[in-house]
This record gives sequence, structure tokens and C-alpha cells, in this order.
Amino acid sequence: MHCGSLSEGLAESELFGHRKGAFTGAVSHRKGLFQAAGGGTLFLDDVNDLPLHIQAKLLDVLQRNAVRTIGSDVETRVDVRIIAASNQLLKPLVLQNRFREDLYHRLNVVRIWLPPLRDRMQDLPNLALAFAQRHRAIYQPIERLEPELIGFLQSQPFPGNVRELENDVQRMLFSKVTGTSLELADWYRGLSELDTLDHPDLLGEAANKVWGAISTHGIPYAQAIQQLERGVLRTALSLGGRTRREIAQRLRTSERTLYHKIRTYELGGSSSS
Repeated sequence: MHCGSLSEGLAESELFGHRKGAFTGAVSHRKGLFQAAGGGTLFLDDVNDLPLHIQAKLLDVLQRNAVRTIGSDVETRVDVRIIAASNQLLKPLVLQNRFREDLYHRLNVVRIWLPPLRDRMQDLPNLALAFAQRHRAIYQPIERLEPELIGFLQSQPFPGNVRELENDVQRMLFSKVTGTSLELADWYRGLSELDTLDHPDLLGEAANKVWGAISTHGIPYAQAIQQLERGVLRTALSLGGRTRREIAQRLRTSERTLYHKIRTYELGGSSSS
């Protein structure tokens, strides 16, 4: 259960169940998730979003292994393994009185720390393929990811972690027309010029530095732009990919243009086509 997606009243009913007539809209008996998961595992996602009074009832169930459904005087014994995940560190929430300290200690028996995606990039290929397969009923079926795309994705910071990766995979699938593998070209095909409007000042700092060099040192505008382009290309050749074809794709230019620029600026580099 995703704890942040339910209202307070609905969360209580989902977890512990209700009897017919217990409240307006309770037209039939309903088992709660604790009863439904009997003998198995109940995963509480974003448990920090549970209201405090629901936290108290959850603590009671965990301590006594018994559930009382809403509108009932009878308790039901339950045997459930609990896994709880939080999108915030719980200890600071405890200090802010936003999460019960007793529930925190009751849940904090075995702690599993899941590093951000940027710290476990070896998982990215399998995750991306799993996301592609998850959406195969809607989009083009995908069987593999090309190495160039994997290398590119593994160079990204992914501040949104696996959710951001899934969104990116869906974006590529949306624009995919043929083939059963995702390629680096699919990444760029799925991008829109409107994407840059979300960050209108993305290169603002670089522009300010170029202007500073022009105004302070008297560098001609054309020469400053050439130096800037040469620096970008030198960095791209060092970090942009294993082949010049891949580098050209990431620069969103043609290989011919890239070769011309390399000759113009006398840039070497060990990348091959």
C-alpha cells in the first residue's frame, strides 16, 4: 500500500478492514490488508506519510499481532511480515514530532538502505529493460538495450532515481517505431525542443563567463565563441562516448560535421568511428 495516496479514513479501512455499515459508504464487509496478507508480506510504501492516529493503530497491530476491523468488537489474529519504506529519513521526523518514536523503533529492526540510482549504475540496464517490458502492452516490445544507450544513461545523474529512469524509458518507447532494441537515437528522438524551455537559463552562467572574458580581456566575440566551441568539443571527445558516432549523436549533430570541426580545431582524440 502506498501510504501517501489515501485519505485518513480510507487508509484505516485499507489497513484494518471494516464491517458493513461501519461508516457511510460501507455497504459490505471488507478485509483489511493485514488480513489479506496473512502468512505473507505487507509492503507499506512511504510509511512516513501515514497520519499520526493511523501510526498509533499500526503500532498496536505490530505489537499484538491482532487486528480489529472498523465497526467490529472482535479481534483477528494476523501473521504478517512488514516491510516499510520511507521517502524521508525517519529519525529527523521523529524529532519534529511528525512520526511516532515508538513506531520508528518497532519498524527499525532490520534496516535496508537502498542507494540512489547514481550509486548503483550496474543495476540500470536490468531496470530499464524491466520498465520496457512492464509497458510492452502499450508500446513496442523491447528485448535489449544497445551498449551505446546503456553507457549514455549510466553517465546521467538521475536526481529522480528509478522513477525518472522509468519516465525516460517510456518517453523513448513512445517515439519508437521499429525494432526490438532501444538505441541512443531513441533517446534523442524522444526529446522535444520544448524540453529546453524548462531550463531557460541552463547556459546562462556560461554565457556570463564568455561576456566577462570579452569585456575584461578585450577578446573579439568571434574568437571567444570559437574558443568556447573548441572547449566543448574537446570535452565531448574526452567524455562523450567510446566512438565518434556516439559523440556525434550526443552532440545532436552529424558525424560529417563533427569530423569537420575536429579538423578545423586540430583536435586529435582516440575515438574511432
